Amino acid sequence: MELKEKLLSSFMAFEEKIDVHSELHDLRTAAIKNFENKGFPTKKAESWKYTSLNAILKNDFSVFPKHENSIEFKDVKKYFIHEIDTYKVVFIDGVFSSNLSSTTHEGLDVCLMSSALNKPKYKMVIDTYFNKIASKDESLTSLNTAFANEGAYINIPKSTVVRKPIEIMYFSTGTDAALLVQPRNLVIVGENSHVQIIERHQSLNHNPVLTNSVTEIFAQKRAIVDYYKIQNDNHEANLIDNTYVSQKQESHVYVHTFSFGGNLTRNNLNFYHFGERLTSTLNGITIIGDKQHVDHYTLVHHATPNCESFQDYKGIFSDNSTGVFNGKVYVEREAQKTNAFQKSNNILLGDKSTINAKPQLEIFADDVKCSHGCTVGQLDETAMFYMQQRGIPKKEAKALLMYAFSNAVIESIKIPELKQRITKIIAMKLGVKIGFDL
Repeated sequence: MELKEKLLSSFMAFEEKIDVHSELHDLRTAAIKNFENKGFPTKKAESWKYTSLNAILKNDFSVFPKHENSIEFKDVKKYFIHEIDTYKVVFIDGVFSSNLSSTTHEGLDVCLMSSALNKPKYKMVIDTYFNKIASKDESLTSLNTAFANEGAYINIPKSTVVRKPIEIMYFSTGTDAALLVQPRNLVIVGENSHVQIIERHQSLNHNPVLTNSVTEIFAQKRAIVDYYKIQNDNHEANLIDNTYVSQKQESHVYVHTFSFGGNLTRNNLNFYHFGERLTSTLNGITIIGDKQHVDHYTLVHHATPNCESFQDYKGIFSDNSTGVFNGKVYVEREAQKTNAFQKSNNILLGDKSTINAKPQLEIFADDVKCSHGCTVGQLDETAMFYMQQRGIPKKEAKALLMYAFSNAVIESIKIPELKQRITKIIAMKLGVKIGFDL
């Protein structure tokens, strides 16, 4: 049975085993019908022109895990930012792990999506925010909505500075020969509040896994959201990440995406503006090799005046790897005084590596400052020669140049322990040891 048919046949059984109110039932039904009509995206769609899911969908994925698994903290400690205290929401094969988690309801909610969806006390919040900014048309988002039940629910009240970062961790154990998981996250950050969130998906063995994740982020007036996505999974893991961000007046939202591992990674990142004088920042570093594939698809929708957006994506590609950057800045007629900047810089380290870049501007306002740029090249041989002449070995010189290339994005990391961790991961990817932190 093909995966699409398996999902459609599993939907009724899924709804029967969860307790949901009628509004959610109607929403799920509409979502599964949209997925049934559209199916999985193909390269015929312009937005998926350079990314094919055909090879992945040939796996016989289990829609629901067949066994419950437990993991000890010592076995996965290295994947957490364990140097500092954090709130933790941890899932194993899509199932919440209370042993590994550290949730809270003291002054803020850091807990489970299933609780928020099914308990009456959260109904008003769910009715206000759930599935309100996520696409009703995109087929994989619809598929996630149809099966949405588990994930992280984060609700920060107004005028709250969260005292420690929040880690959202999804582990796949590989007990199933191939597993499909569909986490759903909802993040609401109240007026004048500030939060830092780290999200990671990690497979613990080499069985294929496909993660179809959806995250909705709502930043209220003057809220500050720092969101970090760490993508350094095994080469048999595939991730489709759909993130939707709603921003109100004078809010600041930063989404940092670090793509180092996995077989195929597709990041759909969508920002929507609903107030003036706000700032959206999208930063990314991609370092891949072998036959890895990373696709960044971004949209910043400027609908209000006096707003800013900044996109800075760096890519380093070796062997037979493929990178894609498809970024769009859309400026409506009412969005005067918009300042939008978009940049994609890429280095190809081999003759067989590929980057497909398509920066786009659609501007309907006449009083704006908007720019985009893309570069594709190789390392500067003159700089390499200069460094070698001063006693730096070729391998280390090459690594230093690539560090310098990525440095602007690394410097934007506001959690020192995470900054050190990213620096070490980059050093490992480049196969060198650097005696300082950037």
